[in-house]
Amino acid sequence: MGALVTLELPAGSPQLDLPWIITFGPLDDEEEWEPVVCGPYERAHALALAQHVVADEDLMAVVEPLLPATSIEQINGEIAVARRLAAEAADEIDEIDDALDDDAEHDHDHDHDHDHEHDEDEDGHAAPEPPTEAELKAAFARISARLTA
Repeated sequence: MGALVTLELPAGSPQLDLPWIITFGPLDDEEEWEPVVCGPYERAHALALAQHVVADEDLMAVVEPLLPATSIEQINGEIAVARRLAAEAADEIDEIDDALDDDAEHDHDHDHDHDHEHDEDEDGHAAPEPPTEAELKAAFARISARLTA
């Protein structure tokens, strides 16, 4: 039997009306293959499909909303929220670990020495300009038309 992971959202949450995707991947670290992403679906359909696929398989299914971000700032905001939530979760885990084992030493020193080059890709080509909100919305309409044709 596999595992299904999704967001617990309150009734009336605006995210419930977004398109949802399912990412299927291996349940354990012993099996290695690229995850499979399916969708978009309505949330109820995504949950039902994921539940049926993982019912008899050792798979993990992550069901999450597909955020139609229309600006770099909006994408960066979503990333910032995700990072903040991950940091808060890590802090909670650390507090629990400290409470369970007062003698344990926890090293939280992380050295991030990355060379970030944002202007060129690996082949030395200039990065394309990000699409505008209007271009993204037009693309959403094209994708929707392809999915319903």
